[in-house]
Amino acid sequence: MEAMTVHVRTEKIPHPDASALDLATIMRVVGDPLRLDIVRLLADGEERTCSDLSGQLGLPASTGSYHMRLLREAGVTRSRADGTLRLISLRRVDLDARFPGLVDVLTR
Repeated sequence: MEAMTVHVRTEKIPHPDASALDLATIMRVVGDPLRLDIVRLLADGEERTCSDLSGQLGLPASTGSYHMRLLREAGVTRSRADGTLRLISLRRVDLDARFPGLVDVLTR
């Protein structure tokens, strides 16, 4: 009997390096009330799917996905592939190292 070869597709989701995080960019992105709400939802440290976040905020999936992408590209969040799911978390450690106190101010 022949061995079956299984190809696992791993997807690399691009994120900016912590050293490249830019305060002006971050503030512009989180200046949108909806994106600030997303940051506040993620402040508990739990990973959530885009659909979970969109559902909690009452957003269509495409709108939620757009806002999640902007947060990821600015370096505010991290997205991790888990099968077909994308798990999103706040980059608290990176943000605190680069801009001490910023996350606390944003999540009050």
